Amino acid sequence: MTRHQHIRRAGLGVLALSAFLALHARAFAQTDADPGPSPHNDNWRSTILEENDSLYFNSDKHYTQGLRLSLLSPVLEPDGWTDDVFQFVGKIPTVFENDVPSHRRVSWFFGQSIFTPKNLDIKPPDPGDRPYAGWLYVGPSLLQETGNQLENLEIEVGLVGPGALGRQIQNDWHQFMGIHQAQGWSNQIQNEPGGVIAYDRYWRLGVPFVHWEEGGVQDGVDIVPMAGGTVGNVFDYAQIGAQLRIGHHLETDYGPVRVRPSFSGTDYFNGEHLGDDIGWYLFAGAAGRAVARNIFLDGNSFRTSAHVEHKTFVGDLQAGASLYWSDHARLDLSVMRRSPEFVGQRSQDVLGTAAVSFSW
Repeated sequence: MTRHQHIRRAGLGVLALSAFLALHARAFAQTDADPGPSPHNDNWRSTILEENDSLYFNSDKHYTQGLRLSLLSPVLEPDGWTDDVFQFVGKIPTVFENDVPSHRRVSWFFGQSIFTPKNLDIKPPDPGDRPYAGWLYVGPSLLQETGNQLENLEIEVGLVGPGALGRQIQNDWHQFMGIHQAQGWSNQIQNEPGGVIAYDRYWRLGVPFVHWEEGGVQDGVDIVPMAGGTVGNVFDYAQIGAQLRIGHHLETDYGPVRVRPSFSGTDYFNGEHLGDDIGWYLFAGAAGRAVARNIFLDGNSFRTSAHVEHKTFVGDLQAGASLYWSDHARLDLSVMRRSPEFVGQRSQDVLGTAAVSFSW
């Protein structure tokens, strides 16, 4: 399979999904809900994120495909039912404080991740390599910003195993493109309902004296540290990390969105400062995770399945660029290098990501 075929495969998939999400985002935007006046632009915002090891590189192994479609709400009204959810969760100490000025949004998302071993041509697959697995999930993300701090509480529910359609998506698409199919999907991790709760907090720290706009240290260079944790029968890990960014209108977000587990970003976007201006930034960052469980390595929770021994500590390095045309459209491109995730993995993985966003 050539690099050109990989890139063409990913490009066609993103275009088709862009049209699909655009139609559904417009349907959401035409509801009777009125978010009322707010300092933020009152638009729905849809994002299509593709993570693929063959997006920029000639590779097809391990974490080989991640697709995430999301819809970000306008700022919530303080008396709406969704804001009541924040009020309820805010009873947890230090989470979603209710007595500080804030702006709240909800993101609804749908995603699928696919995992395979390195050698796709043998059946049964190598028992010392990563198992075949699929993960199909949906959920909400609750986002609260207070000044230069962002909290994200995310819930994912879905299905691991054949019902996640990993085999169909990979092999049917390979067949359509006229390239070889993976032979070992009959040995994939078995069906299991999955649930994950994740909480992350981000801080946006402007770097003094490194800016080119009067009174705006965030239009120049900033650092975005983060810390968080994820629990459930799919993932259990704690994570810390930081990004360094340089660009124009850095106040619009806290970094581009990603698929878990990763250097986690969010759907958050604030276009109030942009007007008709163009914003951009270059970024580079690192994150480390302490992993207690990863079902895609450890296998099923309550039944025998393919598995390998996961590594406790995993690190990510990433770099990329973000460009947005006012608040209407956005493009994110990045490359991520991940340290070995399981015992016996001989090399690091490299992943390409691309995301497009539109406001409605």
